[in-house]
Formats: sequence, C-alpha cells, structure tokens
Amino acid sequence: MGTWEIRPASAADVEAVAELRAVVLRADLERLGRYDAQRVRQRLRDGFGPVHTWVIEVGGAFAGCVSLRPAGDAHWLEHFYLAPHLQGAGIGAAVLRGLLDRCDRDGSPVRLNVLQGSPARRLYERHGFTVEAEDPVDVFMVRQPASAVPNPS
Repeated sequence: MGTWEIRPASAADVEAVAELRAVVLRADLERLGRYDAQRVRQRLRDGFGPVHTWVIEVGGAFAGCVSLRPAGDAHWLEHFYLAPHLQGAGIGAAVLRGLLDRCDRDGSPVRLNVLQGSPARRLYERHGFTVEAEDPVDVFMVRQPASAVPNPS
C-alpha cells in the first residue's frame, strides 16, 4: 500500500484539491456530457470547507483529500479524491475505513453521492453503502452505522 498519512486540510490546500478534482472526475463528467474545465474547479473552490477536510499524503506529497461534513443526524462524505496513479493500492479503502469507524462509534449514518457509472461506486458498496436514490447524473448512497455486537455473558 505504501506509506501514507492524513492531515487536517487548510485553506491553502484549495487549489491542489480543485486541480485533483478536475483530473479525477474528468472521464466520468465527459461520459455524462457535463465536463467543463473551469466549472469543475470552481465548484470545489466555492464549497471547500477545510474544517471538515483532510489531506492524504503519500511520501510527504499531496495525493488526495476527503471531507466528512456533519449534517443533522448523519455525515456527508464529500470530495474524496485520490491521485489516479495511487488508486487501487488500498489507500482509499484504508482512509474510508477509518472515517467509517469514527461514524460507527458515533452511531451516525454516512451519506454520499457518486457520479453514475463511476468505478468509485464499487468501493462504497464494498464498505456497506446502498443506493438511496439516483438520477441521470448522480447516485445517492447511504451507509447505516455498524451495530455493536453484544458481548456474550
């Protein structure tokens, strides 16, 4: 899997995250007829909240990010991007497991949306997310917190 770590994001990370978003989403957005090079970056800039965002670093270099934003009785998993050359190496799965473990301890469901046809959907399904709703562009998914297994006496 390689050496990786996660650190809190800062406002200074916004451009690196916006650029990675444009790279990671390009193929899916082009397939859906919705790619606009400037819009894909600006949407990230407009909604970037470093307070609930972490940066993923591999070998000390920027490699990705993820946000887990509280919203009512759930959390929204957002802006989960990993550099294409690092995808499939287990880093994304490990980061996701850590975030889901935190939500399980809190008893919080996790919601997200993923683009129709995105290979990321398989990662989310492997981690217990199920489809809640979908439209021609997005698939909205939810994962209920893992139940605590009672300790037999």
